[in-house]
Amino acid sequence: MTVQDFISKPYLKTLETGRFTWSSPSNIALVKYWGKKEHQIPENSSLSFTLNQCKTITSLSFFKKETDEDFSFEIYLDGDKKEDFKPKIETFFKRIEVYLPFLKTYHFKIETSNTFPHSSGIASSASGMSALALCLMSIERELLEDVSEEFFNKKASFLARLGSGSACRSIEGPIVVWGAHDIIKGSSDLYGEKYPYAVHENFDNYQDTILLVDKGEKQVSSTVGHNLMHGHPFANERFQQAAQHMSRLQITLETGDLDAFIKIVESEALSLHAMMMTSMPYFILMKPNTLEIINKIWHYRKATNSKVCFTLDAGANVHVLYPENEKESVLQFINNELVAYCQNGHYIRDQIGFGAQLI
Repeated sequence: MTVQDFISKPYLKTLETGRFTWSSPSNIALVKYWGKKEHQIPENSSLSFTLNQCKTITSLSFFKKETDEDFSFEIYLDGDKKEDFKPKIETFFKRIEVYLPFLKTYHFKIETSNTFPHSSGIASSASGMSALALCLMSIERELLEDVSEEFFNKKASFLARLGSGSACRSIEGPIVVWGAHDIIKGSSDLYGEKYPYAVHENFDNYQDTILLVDKGEKQVSSTVGHNLMHGHPFANERFQQAAQHMSRLQITLETGDLDAFIKIVESEALSLHAMMMTSMPYFILMKPNTLEIINKIWHYRKATNSKVCFTLDAGANVHVLYPENEKESVLQFINNELVAYCQNGHYIRDQIGFGAQLI
């Protein structure tokens, strides 16, 4: 599909007022997206597990205005009005107005909350922007006729991408690809696509326990971090590495080779942070306790032949990934050896999920 496919046809119906609520999950990339072109287009393809418990729940109430000169909205987080969120939403609306021409027709009340603590250090942009995009698409579905579920999901993902790149991977699950890649049929730079190939049962109900090493604000925004890839001395090599890892991961997901899975996923996590440490300006988002946890995981894996591994986002927190059949033993290991390195002993138990839901 092309950008033109997401330009709305003339609306056949009118809608005076209404309310929609969507729950949309966060996701954790196994092959990382780091570096983007204009219009939120990724420099490399990425692949993610959709999470199950870490979600944003957004309700969008709306009524028709007398004039349609400007955007009109208010936003609440956990019941508190958030004026400081408005610039980001206004930017989002400006980017997507051409695809949703009704945006200036209504006044919107956006009420949002997260199932994970706001101070958890987990980025809520993916779940938040995807939930909002789904609410907006629910309005358009009422205004049009014959909107298929496939098109609905693709356009919601397309719109979510324009709010936060990784948000396009939160619409569906359990595994989503974003970014055109030669070997993955249907993959696109414009939206996330549900992974189309066979996945071995080893990955059913795959577990993700998120160790909250640092619950503070992000030191470097994602936008700034991605922009530092422009002119980065190792950028091209990184993009080639990501493409190779995507190809290898397809084989790994099909065969269920967990040892190969571990190598790819951990290499991707460390490569992401290596790019941050070698950009200009450079920065380090890992904390001493991040490294302590990584070394503990490596030691435990060697001692027990476990298939546990880690990945990282652009921060200090550690996602501990492991197959369902190791749930009890790995959770015991986490409680015995890793909790001490978490801020206030906090962690979140999650697992692979199946995407957003209309509530």
